[in-house]
Order: sequence, then C-alpha cells, then structure tokens
Amino acid sequence: MQEIQFRNATLEDLPGIVEIYNSTIPSRMVTADTEPVSVESRIQWFREHNADTRPLWIVEDKQDNTLGWVSFSSFYGRPAYKGTVEVSIYMDESCRGKGLGKQVLGYCIDNAGKFGVKTLLGFIFLHNEPSLKLFSHFGFEAWGTFPDVAVLDGVERTLVILGKRIK
Repeated sequence: MQEIQFRNATLEDLPGIVEIYNSTIPSRMVTADTEPVSVESRIQWFREHNADTRPLWIVEDKQDNTLGWVSFSSFYGRPAYKGTVEVSIYMDESCRGKGLGKQVLGYCIDNAGKFGVKTLLGFIFLHNEPSLKLFSHFGFEAWGTFPDVAVLDGVERTLVILGKRIK
C-alpha cells in the first residue's frame, strides 16, 4: 500500500486541482460538468473551503507529488446543516484504481469530527460503480435517489446520495 499524506490546499494548488477535475469529465461518470472548467471559475469554490471547518486537502505521496485532492463542502448552505458535508474525492488519472480512494475516504471519516462534521454525504451517479463500491465499503447507505436528473451525451443518468453518520 502506498503511503500518502494530506495537506491543506493553497491557491497555488488550484490549477492542479482543476486539471485533475477536468480529467474526469470525459468519462461521464464522476461529474455533471460536460466541458472543462477554468481556474477562474473555481476561485469562489476554493474560497468556500477553510482549514477550520471545510477542508480542501491535497493528497500527496511521501515525495510531495500530488496524487489527488479531497474536499468537504457545505450541504445546502443553511446554518442548521453545518454538521453535514459533501465529500468529494478526485484522484489523478495515474492513481485511480489502486486503492488510494480507500485511504482517502478512511482519512475523511477518521478526521470528520475535528471539523464539527457528524454526517458525510457522497453524491454519486448510479453508473459510477467504483465510487459506489468505495463508499459502500465504509458503510455509506443510499439515502436518496434522483432518477434520470442528469443528461450526459443524450443519456439520462440517476444520482444517488449516500450518507454516513459519524460517531
């Protein structure tokens, strides 16, 4: 198993974050974006994260090479939901399918309480079997299904919200 480490992202990391994100768009499995996003379009999203409550971490190997990133994003934007976050994991193309997602999601679960998080959510397309399997491995359950709410290349896709309470 490859050793990984986490650090808080800086604005200088944003181009790499966007590059990894954009690399997932062609698969039509991970995001509802259909065209690459720009660094400029993600600045507000970047600023919505902070090291105290809504981390955005860079995942690195021991030589400080970026392997991916993971974020906690606020759910629904209302104060009563402050203990609930959406977790998003994006790995570099060269790092997918190697078990690193398990290490990353395990880290998120283990550290969620430090950020006041009691509930983790994953928004995953029903046809994204690798991500569904990853989250299910950690005991996430289907809490909501939104049938055919996205259209990707003319194909309607179902979104599943998986949830897990953190003790």
